[in-house]
Amino acid sequence: MIIEKAHRLSSTEEYYFATKLREIAKRMAAGENIINLGIGSPDLLPPDDGVDELIKHSRNTESHGYQSYTGIPQLRQAFATWYEQYFDVRLKPESEILPLMGSKEGIMHISLAFLNPGDKVLVPDPGYPAYNAVAKIVGAEVVKYNLREENNWLPDFDELEKLAAEKVKILWLNYPHMPTGTKATTVMFEELIGFARKHKILVVNDNPYSFILNEEPRSLLSIPGAKEVAIELNSLSKSHNMAGWRIGCVAGNSEYLKCILAIKSNMDSGMFKPMQMAAVKALAKDRKWYKAINDEYAVRQLMAMDIFDKLKVKYDKAQSGMFVWGKVPPEFKDSYDFSDHYLNSKSVFITPGAIFGKNGERYGRISLCSAQGVFKEVLKRLESTC
Repeated sequence: MIIEKAHRLSSTEEYYFATKLREIAKRMAAGENIINLGIGSPDLLPPDDGVDELIKHSRNTESHGYQSYTGIPQLRQAFATWYEQYFDVRLKPESEILPLMGSKEGIMHISLAFLNPGDKVLVPDPGYPAYNAVAKIVGAEVVKYNLREENNWLPDFDELEKLAAEKVKILWLNYPHMPTGTKATTVMFEELIGFARKHKILVVNDNPYSFILNEEPRSLLSIPGAKEVAIELNSLSKSHNMAGWRIGCVAGNSEYLKCILAIKSNMDSGMFKPMQMAAVKALAKDRKWYKAINDEYAVRQLMAMDIFDKLKVKYDKAQSGMFVWGKVPPEFKDSYDFSDHYLNSKSVFITPGAIFGKNGERYGRISLCSAQGVFKEVLKRLESTC
């Protein structure tokens, strides 16, 4: 290179899955038949009427221009209706919902909108690596808060009280939790809102897994007073099998959303209108849609648990979401050792829990985003295992 890279890259590593997928692709190109149980990319189809809507509007000559940074009114209304129907949360579509190109985009926009270099951010451990990475990119200081199995992977408020003394500005939250599958409780949400109000901390709940193997979708914004101190990210990636479409939203107090919009409007030129119209159709699906999806995931979850049984991995049968999380046997040095062992010996990739933080070092994660036949093949490979 003729110029030096930016200083921020000295503390920013490429996303683990990006490098691992390159390794797997290289090995497969060389003839190895690797089964990837790592990535949470839904393999099921989006709603048929959503796809039809996309095709219909793509043929309209008026659909291909730049769009509003705030999304079309129909999409904001669809998100508002969805929130009221499934979360019992009432939002003003014109000011309390901002469509996004996926919630991962929202993590960056929120961080740029509210964090200055040196500001402190509370990030869950284990948790989605993007929270940590984006905070570092914008120059903020990451403060980890521990989620542990003995506390059912819920925050320890005694610890949070001590950490809040460091003048934290944002707390990242993610329930139903990825990677552990733990569901939030109303009591925990209520205590969190009180904590945020007391310490003047903005809580951001990343909420894409509410509809997967979970009969009680829950929003942090349903707690009285939440809009004063919290915003929420949501997405169609998991709930509607539209991960590659990149459609989501951030919801909450209009003053927070105005700040996020100031960043977003400088970084994109609006979402393709036919995709927005398709999302309107998807958000209108009734409970039968979610039940059909979950019936399939329930079978896959049992098969993933069978795999963990064969690998002597201990897990909680009550977990939700599109993954199964479990504690690896003590004979393995750590989760990377566990993952590499089965990748090299059985050509099966299982995500090492350590990528989600130090509290994940003794755990592994299986994605449910593979057909039942794939799980059967893994079980067959493991017959002579271990």
